[in-house]
Amino acid sequence: MNMPTLITDNIAELLIKIIEFTQARQKILARNINNIHTGGFMPKDLEVDEFSEVLHDAICEHTRSRRLLLRDTENIKFGAFGSFEVKPIIDKYAEELLEGNLDEYLELQINKLLENALNQRVAAELLRQKERMVSIFE
Repeated sequence: MNMPTLITDNIAELLIKIIEFTQARQKILARNINNIHTGGFMPKDLEVDEFSEVLHDAICEHTRSRRLLLRDTENIKFGAFGSFEVKPIIDKYAEELLEGNLDEYLELQINKLLENALNQRVAAELLRQKERMVSIFE
């Protein structure tokens, strides 16, 4: 096992970004459920595909140049010291369901929450595994 690669591969930073993204998304999806009876409420979500593309591009760049480059998009902005902001967007499909079929709307939100929780747990477990591997070599 190559120790320098293990430490400098930036995987921990990407896993932390995934955890932060899924935490932000969890709050938005929970708000979508909590506000089902609020007049004029517009359900929102985060741009999951956009975030996935950002991570994919960062991994490709890292493979080519050994540096992690996270690029801003319309709805995702990266700041200093590893911070980043995500802008929720209106979920048009969920909005239609909220107006027409409350049961399907709730099922959609719950399924999104379950998927999001799974992504968060996988990223957290991978981060724990990585930390254990690094501590073995210290």
